[in-house]
Amino acid sequence: MLTIGLLTLPLLIGIPILCGITLVNPNKSKIVLLFGKYVGTIREPGLYWVNPMSVRKSVSLRVNNFNSEKLKVNDFRGNPIEIGSVVVWRVSNTAQAAFDVEDYESYVEVQTESALRTTAAKHPYDSAAEGQTSLRGDSEEINAELQQELTERLSMAGIEVVEVRLSHLAYAPEIAGAMLRRQQAEAIIDARSKIVEGAVSMVEMALAHLEDGQIITMDNNQKAAMVGNLMVVLCSESETQPVINASNSA
Repeated sequence: MLTIGLLTLPLLIGIPILCGITLVNPNKSKIVLLFGKYVGTIREPGLYWVNPMSVRKSVSLRVNNFNSEKLKVNDFRGNPIEIGSVVVWRVSNTAQAAFDVEDYESYVEVQTESALRTTAAKHPYDSAAEGQTSLRGDSEEINAELQQELTERLSMAGIEVVEVRLSHLAYAPEIAGAMLRRQQAEAIIDARSKIVEGAVSMVEMALAHLEDGQIITMDNNQKAAMVGNLMVVLCSESETQPVINASNSA
């Protein structure tokens, strides 16, 4: 009996010691709970010994990528658009991630979609007014705003948002064709405005040179005719053909 007791004693001592050994891998952490109370978190990699009666839960500290699905939302003007984002995040507060939310990974996904909808509704897709940010034309500002929005939403879950950027942005298929034609029309109008502005400047310069150099003297009717001809030449889309007046005055 004494021999059995001597053999059993090391087992009784050794098993609890072995049960208390905890291995922490790089970029991993172990949350330690003792009788339902949070004791702390082991963040440094290595081999540790903790109370064998404690409960240990692993939480990854690695950087994660979340690529949201393409969401169909309305922009500031009510136009339906498709938008998606990539979120780079990691756990910064293990206790909050483990105890303040039910599932922190699912929480990141839901809050990302909500932040995308909120941000998209604040800005037009493009052609923003002066001083207004557009989704397509001001991507850096939109990404920064989206990151700020997500940081506020995920702070209660102990999540650090490393980076956010839009991964997809387009008009919804039902209006894509109409919006493309509108963009083309706006581009044509802008180009025409530049052409007319340049043509007027060139006509003014031509008249000024003719008058200052006393090359030719023209009355108002002749000036009007010259201005008309120059504007046609400078603003016409097709190549102009000169007309020579060969008639002799009586």
